Amino acid sequence: MSIAVSRENEVFLLSTKSTSYAFGIDDQGLVRHLYWGRRLERPEELEMPVLTEVSTNDPVLEITPEEFPVYGGLRYKEHCLKATFADGTREVVYRYCGYELAQHETVQELVLHLKDAHYDFLLDLHYKVYPDYDLMERSVVVQNQSAQPITIQQLHSGQFHIPYEGLNFSNVHGHWGAEQQRFVQKVGYGAIVIENRRGISTHNHNPYFILDRDATETSGEVYFGALRMSGNFSGVVRQTQYGETLAQLGLNPHDFALELQPGQSFEAPAILYGYSHRGFEAMTHNLHRFARQRVMRPGLRPVLYNSWEATEFAVNCAEQIKLAHKAKELGAELFVLDDGWFGQRHGIDNGLGDWYVNQDKFPHGLEELIDAVKGLDMKFGLWVEPEMVNPKAQLYQDHPDWIYHFDTRTSDTSRGQYVLNLAKEEVQRFVYETMDGLLTRYDIDYIKWDANRPISQTCLRQDIWVTHIRAVYDIVTRLKQKHPHVLFEACASGGGRIDYGILGIFDDFWTSDNTDACDRLSIQDAYSYLYPIKAMRAWVTDCPNFLSQRVIPLSFRYHSAMMGSLGIGCNILKFTPQDVALSRQMIAQYKEIRPIVQEGDFYRLDNPSPNRYFLYEYLKGEQGLLFAFLPQSRVGHRGTTVRLRGLEEDARYTVHTPQGDVTKSGRCLMQCGLPLHLHGDYASALIPFTKEGSSETPFDTQSGGSTT
Repeated sequence: MSIAVSRENEVFLLSTKSTSYAFGIDDQGLVRHLYWGRRLERPEELEMPVLTEVSTNDPVLEITPEEFPVYGGLRYKEHCLKATFADGTREVVYRYCGYELAQHETVQELVLHLKDAHYDFLLDLHYKVYPDYDLMERSVVVQNQSAQPITIQQLHSGQFHIPYEGLNFSNVHGHWGAEQQRFVQKVGYGAIVIENRRGISTHNHNPYFILDRDATETSGEVYFGALRMSGNFSGVVRQTQYGETLAQLGLNPHDFALELQPGQSFEAPAILYGYSHRGFEAMTHNLHRFARQRVMRPGLRPVLYNSWEATEFAVNCAEQIKLAHKAKELGAELFVLDDGWFGQRHGIDNGLGDWYVNQDKFPHGLEELIDAVKGLDMKFGLWVEPEMVNPKAQLYQDHPDWIYHFDTRTSDTSRGQYVLNLAKEEVQRFVYETMDGLLTRYDIDYIKWDANRPISQTCLRQDIWVTHIRAVYDIVTRLKQKHPHVLFEACASGGGRIDYGILGIFDDFWTSDNTDACDRLSIQDAYSYLYPIKAMRAWVTDCPNFLSQRVIPLSFRYHSAMMGSLGIGCNILKFTPQDVALSRQMIAQYKEIRPIVQEGDFYRLDNPSPNRYFLYEYLKGEQGLLFAFLPQSRVGHRGTTVRLRGLEEDARYTVHTPQGDVTKSGRCLMQCGLPLHLHGDYASALIPFTKEGSSETPFDTQSGGSTT
């Protein structure tokens, strides 16, 4: 069993195959954290420490490591819940009321029941255990069983306790065009706060924490948690004065209030969490496998072509058909028509909300293009931005009250648009029926769902920060139930919606509007710590790149994009014969290695060279890939040594290097490694390898071998 309960001392021990997490009920009825780390076997061996106050300024409630601390009493620490009752009381005093165990197929769940000492206000702490993935999940459900409303002012989904000081905290920072910039900082005294307040985007931080004890990829202790929610979140990491570090994740209390009516309940977003004593690699593999096998829909992602860079808003049917023919020639499997096909959409200032086909651009309707694409045996995709409306659009003229606004204030436009108020049922119904109408009328296989501005003027309701994104989740979930073959891509002005809340509801992430192949290496590296490669959309686009103005060889651009779910976004009508030939070769190669890239284990390899090599390995079964990049040669033009990981020590592997095949034992390849020397600027190589005697289809080294 993954959950063991000691009734003698009321201790709960949650265990995966190699980790354990424990808490218990003390003599005051408080839920106290006891342990998080390597696997334990016997809950009765865990003892409830007797806590005494240090002084009157350090009361017991301040010192107690609670699983779910609430606001009230002599607590001045970070709390998970703050509520105001109808009579004005602003503190919660909970009592433990028992527990339940439930088995859901392969997942065991524990629910602790807590209740306020005076009011009919219930708190249920939920814990799920995923033994095979070394992961757990926790959430909280609050329920108002009283006759009066209760206002929730803060709700974090749980607090974690790590019994160490001086930990390293890592997350990402960034902005549009520079998302997923990984940073690491030492945790000292004082709080580290990560958050989003914009409603739509997570460009600045991402809703997770990683805390480590000077860990490497393959060694050291790592504690981590990822919030399953998009939009306004907050996370707090604080080293306390009492020898531990705590972490919380949950709803952002900024401008937040949720009125819980009598009989209503609310479930906070869950936190997926885990522990590794084998460094960051184990964390990454556990989360990636969980995402691929339990969250994402099965099947390989198609190679797509997107028409945006070729035409931008100057869309017309004839040009799109030309692009489709060229995309098919290169090997694309999915043609995506981007912005500009609808309403009076000739720029950013009109069209959003008017989701009818522009007859000037498509005189015979969208069917003409779709029929041409399908006739080429390709799938068809469409760009939409359903949460938005332009002031000039007919939708806004008809329904000016459908946007977030205050009656006495001028509503902000950003990118020339407003945000539709998805807290209104009629707006939700409009968005669903509009999208359902498109998917019913047209033979669409892929939707790129964009959201290009933050939320402002949020009306009189302070729960819209949660209501909005849950409405998006609900709309897309219902659309996929009715149109199960359609893939949905989460885009929010680039990589503004990358999280475990939207993953599974949406199938792909648009990682960033920054498609510079060199910048993408660091973006994709940071992304890979938590999120699955299969969902990471990566494009080959034109040079000079519109952001960096860099000119990078086409082979480097392909190799960079082939590390995720491959897309092409160039104006391919301007390709030279050499560009066409290389693209056909690269796309054919990607299709061959795609199962390894999208469904294999991913490794961030060490680079011992003073030259800044980027080295990555993918391994699936008996086949693997090495991606190597050298954006710029430094003084000395030094090579590097590549030490692979995850191989069978006594097996032999054939590595298809640029200089010829090399066969060595797994032990030698992991310990001694392979010498690699790339030359010049923007040099790259893709090097496949295969276990000797493999029953799997061998690589075609003509089309699937290394390219420099």
